[in-house]
Amino acid sequence: MKATLILENGAVFHGESMGDTAEAVCEMVFNTSMAGYQEILTDPSYAGQGIVMTYPLIGNYGVNREDAESRQPWASAMIVRRLSSRGSNFRCEGTLDGYLKAHHITGIHSVDTRAITRMLRDQGTMNGMITTEESPNLAEALRRIRAYRVLNTVERTTRRHIQVYPGAGPRVALLDLGVKENMIRSLTDRGCSVTVFPACTPAEDIMEGGFDGVMLSNGPGDPADNPEIIGEIRKLYDANVLVFAVCLGHQLMALATGAVTEKLKYGHRGGNHPVRDVSTGRVYITSQNHGYVVRADSVDPDIAEISHINVNDGTVEGLKYKNGRVLTVQFHPEASPGPKDTGYLFDAFVAKMKEGRDCAKES
Repeated sequence: MKATLILENGAVFHGESMGDTAEAVCEMVFNTSMAGYQEILTDPSYAGQGIVMTYPLIGNYGVNREDAESRQPWASAMIVRRLSSRGSNFRCEGTLDGYLKAHHITGIHSVDTRAITRMLRDQGTMNGMITTEESPNLAEALRRIRAYRVLNTVERTTRRHIQVYPGAGPRVALLDLGVKENMIRSLTDRGCSVTVFPACTPAEDIMEGGFDGVMLSNGPGDPADNPEIIGEIRKLYDANVLVFAVCLGHQLMALATGAVTEKLKYGHRGGNHPVRDVSTGRVYITSQNHGYVVRADSVDPDIAEISHINVNDGTVEGLKYKNGRVLTVQFHPEASPGPKDTGYLFDAFVAKMKEGRDCAKES
């Protein structure tokens, strides 16, 4: 079946339908990863977005149950140059096309993803539509495309109930803003007992739980759209709680302490982004998925200092707070492009929690 991709600027690309045939209107972004398409689809940070994969061949190793990063795919659409009709891998349990159909995700293949990516880089992230209608009304389509907004994504992706992952080590309260399973696994693999809370959980409920530390997860959407959550995070900061935050959690902590976030022209999405640790000068290859950043000039030097910087564009990739209790990063240390270079951040968080436990015992 034929399919058409229409972008907000009026550009039209014709290709072949894959996945669901339902019309999809969403924000179009590109990802530079060569692999990991299933993890990308199931990353809650992509809620409300259509993903243009820059690597030309997608679907070649199929899909399986183990690689899902959450309970379901969250992306609204997928755009690829060439779709592999079958998966060649000993772990393969199905095709990408079948996976998209099963989860009602619209897609298009056999389009010039290079041209689309260059357009998004030059003109910035924009909305778009994928339709299988033979002769879509361009004027009406553009009206609907331009009216689309990515809203209520944290509310949609967070879990509804508290969930506990037992462990013998430090007790972590994890605020699910759209968490990936590997983030939980990165803590449990280090022996932590992890209690995952819905995003709307009051700070008092977390502080009364006797946890050794709090983790603020990744998640989707504009961080400024979450004023209630920001208010609760401010309470955690004021209570001098030990906090480690990633991606959206990093942005929300910055907003809670007076900094400002802004939207990037086309975002950072992929597994090859170089980040420099300011304290050591060492550069790490990181996995990233975000469209917003903390403005460097908005960070109060009495509250925090920049700990990590993006080598490509100089944007803020991490903050170390002066109270010695909060560390936040924009990239994803639970992902493995390096493959495990930035796992030291989890190690440091766990060590801090153990140190706090030992001090409490001595006192």
